Amino acid sequence: MKFLRLSLVLSVVFVVAQLAVAQGNRQHVPASSIPAADLIQPADFAAALQSGTAKPLMLQVGSRVLFAQAHITGSEFAGPANQPAGIDALKARVAALPKDSAIVLYCGCCPWERCPNIAAAYNLLKAEGFTNVKALYIADNFGNDWVNKGFPTEKGH
Repeated sequence: MKFLRLSLVLSVVFVVAQLAVAQGNRQHVPASSIPAADLIQPADFAAALQSGTAKPLMLQVGSRVLFAQAHITGSEFAGPANQPAGIDALKARVAALPKDSAIVLYCGCCPWERCPNIAAAYNLLKAEGFTNVKALYIADNFGNDWVNKGFPTEKGH
């Protein structure tokens, strides 16, 4: 009986370990891990965009559905960074860019502390050697913190 119980426990541990390995890049990295110096507040970013200065590459690293509903005018969909396909798309999009390119990442799928995408995208770009990467700090969600404030948006794509 003890052998059967031990065997069952080991089987469960093995399955859980295999699931963790299979998830790979989808492990949650907290948005709070992004240094405060690399965060941009929505009002400040909207003002910078409206001032007409050179625009950074703006990449939405959340879901396609959210991007289609509303996104920052001129931004591009890069795919959810908590999934391997999103990471691959992000890598492909920036592959030919100079490492000092100005890049602003944003998601807004959920409250900042629960976002599964923003830190994964930020960390990837930093690991790839990009030196001018910022993250748009969206405390609650994109609707409340950007759209409802009247900042520039477009729909579709």
